[in-house]
Amino acid sequence: MDGRLRIRDMTFADCRRVSEIRVGGWRTAYRGLVPQSYLDTLDVDADAEQRRARLAQGAGRAVDLVAERGGETVGWAAHGPYREGEIRTGDAELYALYVAPGLLGSGIGRALLTEAAHRCTAAGRPLMYLWVLKDNARARHFYERAGFRADGAEEAFEVHGVAVREVRYAAALPLPG
Repeated sequence: MDGRLRIRDMTFADCRRVSEIRVGGWRTAYRGLVPQSYLDTLDVDADAEQRRARLAQGAGRAVDLVAERGGETVGWAAHGPYREGEIRTGDAELYALYVAPGLLGSGIGRALLTEAAHRCTAAGRPLMYLWVLKDNARARHFYERAGFRADGAEEAFEVHGVAVREVRYAAALPLPG
């Protein structure tokens, strides 16, 4: 099989594997950052069903991409218009980026980010934003190496009764490099 990495649009056939990657990503990256009781409740089947339902609607503004190597889906990213409350702006937002936990650091995340940024640039979006857990040092370093900078915005969301802080990052498009 071909070992080259290919980035493409997500299909229904990818939903189960994307959910495995997302749930595995949460359980790996967010261990100790969000309550374990929440991580233990994550369900791949329920996540996959929600993902299929959103994809079936087709009217969503999110663009879902998968990274594939040797016929196996190994990463997932979603992007679209920046969400300022209920308003969608002319800027872009990276909604999610996950790589199969055993493949972190292999370039898959960077390839997904590069493709998402390329598509947003082509769509005429001048900036890309993303939110990352404040205490997720590995992810913050990844985005900083890609040209993103924390812009001072922070917010919290509640997970099983615990406030989890996020910081917003921004980068001008196209990304450097």
